Amino acid sequence: METTSSTPSSVTPPWDVFPQKTLDSIDIAVLVLYFVFVLAVGLWSMWKTQRSTVKGYFLAGGQMVWWPVGASLFASNVGSGHFIGLAGSGAASGIAATAYEWNGMFCVLVLAWLFLPIYIAAGVTTMPEYLQKRFGGKRIQMFLAILYLFIYIFTKISVDMYAGALFIQQALHWDLYIAVVCLLAITAVYTVAGGLAAVIYTDALQTLIMLIGAVTLMVFSFVEVGGLEGLQTKYFDAIPSTRKENSSCGLPREDAFHIFRDPVNSDLPWPGVLVGMTIPSLWYWCTDQVIVQRSLAAKNLSHAKGGSLMTSYLKILPLFMMVMPGMISRILFPDLVACADAEICRKICGNPSGCSDIAYPKLVIELLPVGLRGLMMSVMIAALMSSLTSIFNSASTIFTMDLWKHFRPRCSEWELMIVGRVFVLLLTVVSILWIPLVQAGQGGQLFIYIQSISSYLQPPVAMVFILGCFWKRANEKGAFWGLVIGLLLGVIRLVLDFIYPEPQCGETDLRPGVVKYMHYLYFSMVLAAISTLTVLVVSMLTEPPSEEMVRLTPKGTRS
Repeated sequence: METTSSTPSSVTPPWDVFPQKTLDSIDIAVLVLYFVFVLAVGLWSMWKTQRSTVKGYFLAGGQMVWWPVGASLFASNVGSGHFIGLAGSGAASGIAATAYEWNGMFCVLVLAWLFLPIYIAAGVTTMPEYLQKRFGGKRIQMFLAILYLFIYIFTKISVDMYAGALFIQQALHWDLYIAVVCLLAITAVYTVAGGLAAVIYTDALQTLIMLIGAVTLMVFSFVEVGGLEGLQTKYFDAIPSTRKENSSCGLPREDAFHIFRDPVNSDLPWPGVLVGMTIPSLWYWCTDQVIVQRSLAAKNLSHAKGGSLMTSYLKILPLFMMVMPGMISRILFPDLVACADAEICRKICGNPSGCSDIAYPKLVIELLPVGLRGLMMSVMIAALMSSLTSIFNSASTIFTMDLWKHFRPRCSEWELMIVGRVFVLLLTVVSILWIPLVQAGQGGQLFIYIQSISSYLQPPVAMVFILGCFWKRANEKGAFWGLVIGLLLGVIRLVLDFIYPEPQCGETDLRPGVVKYMHYLYFSMVLAAISTLTVLVVSMLTEPPSEEMVRLTPKGTRS
């Protein structure tokens, strides 16, 4: 195919992706209404629940029924990074990223049926606290608490801030820092004052808004492209008019409508999807503080299971609400969303690797009528706020209960409450300072960036939890060295990935073999195997755990 040198017809020469500079007054009214609504729910839940005790503040008093728990699990999981990232992955490579969502459908059920009874029996508030009770000693608890805070800041907060910033700055043309400071101020008000109960109730409202808005945009998108059949035929013709001659750059993947792909040459190999993806997914759904804390807040195990079932059903939707609209965005705006020339991509979105991350904001601004555009902006801000409040609350729980309590073991409940609230404010400041770094450091596909980092840091933690919960002989030394060796290997691979980034389309791949040939999902499998082997060998060579600790495994919890 020949390279076209002229400016693509669908793009104005200044490469302004979002030419409409401001929202209409109706859209602004919808946005304001949304903020008033959220604040009202946040403040109502503050007065309704007990906030003066540690359990009341960090676990909502353990009084939540199933539907707010399920809605909060979904809203905590689906941040603005999901909307931007999944739609971007759909635009770039088809439906394969859906595998992450559908994997989560099963893992959230594993949490409620297998892990939660153990956590409830142990009477814990945080995940590092469970390992401290199960293995004894303090070093695993401290190590894990610091690691969790690191993962929250580097993957969750930074990614959601970036995705939210992309929307606010590019689609609304608002001043980024003022917008983010205002958002975080509103978020911090009810997170600081109301604790987990306020977060869960506002999450339930955010989930409703997200579903209404995302389904509306999905309907508009499918109508525009001629339904599912139109998507399947037109996607393969969504090729940018400027691309390199005699190369595959800018061409849609032939396996775009396959979730299970070639095990050697594809972007998401099927053995990696089945095994390598499940390991970080088990970490996320069964041992991550953000998720487990919501389930622990349920009235009883039946309500926790009901919440998990609700979340599992909702996880079917992202394929239709996010991934496919992203693919439709590529069909409607191929020169922008699917740009294949590094210079043109830099002009469009400032990223030479590709502009697939603009797929969702572009649809919102171009397809939706006045009023609905404001609703969709509310959806994106809801996604950003719900995931940030969840992370803030869970991070402050870990900091307060695992780190502060360690340094001040005799502190009062009142002191813990104050420290928890101050830490949320501290995280708010860190989030604002983080924006420029995040803007500078992101690659083409946001969602894949998060998942690759997850595959390097989470498998060792997942395996230690699994062995700690279900193998009586696992002891503190085995768990500690399994964590250290696994994370050391994960960090080495993470550093290599940053030193040797993936070459752009058409460039020669000069990366070392371990980076070039070992997909991050395969690396996740290797990492999990090494960590498991380390725990097994070290545990068998050292003294067994005490009877009191073995009681925190399933047979012990039933006796």
